[in-house]
Amino acid sequence: MHATSAATAGALTFLWLGMVLAISFLEAPLKFRAPGVTIPLGLGIGRLVFRALNLAEAALAAGVVVAVATGGPSAAVVALTAVAAVVLAVQLGLVRPRLNRRSDAVLAGEDPAETRSRAHLHYVGLEVVKVLALLALGCLLQAA
Repeated sequence: MHATSAATAGALTFLWLGMVLAISFLEAPLKFRAPGVTIPLGLGIGRLVFRALNLAEAALAAGVVVAVATGGPSAAVVALTAVAAVVLAVQLGLVRPRLNRRSDAVLAGEDPAETRSRAHLHYVGLEVVKVLALLALGCLLQAA
């Protein structure tokens, strides 16, 4: 892969990875442990934070795709780029709307314990897949 494209894609990939790790696996679970943070307040904060994260992720994904596409990538780099981008697309197009409907219901007063949703587990599972793909992609790009 061309050195400039690999360096650009690698930097964007590790930035994307860091943002996902910081928000999804650090900020999101910790905010509900803070004193005085109720479920509705935590959900409101979470919606704002994840909306911003997902916009940043979309921009970073576009940058990675462009850098990879213009750099003469290996099949492994193309595959990992595709996995990360497709996982993000599934999260934004399928899982996030379900999570938004659920948080709308909770914010409207529905008891979250009454109706369980697996959408959150799906989102977290996809986050794990995305993190692994980004980590592997970043390492491959650094080795290029």
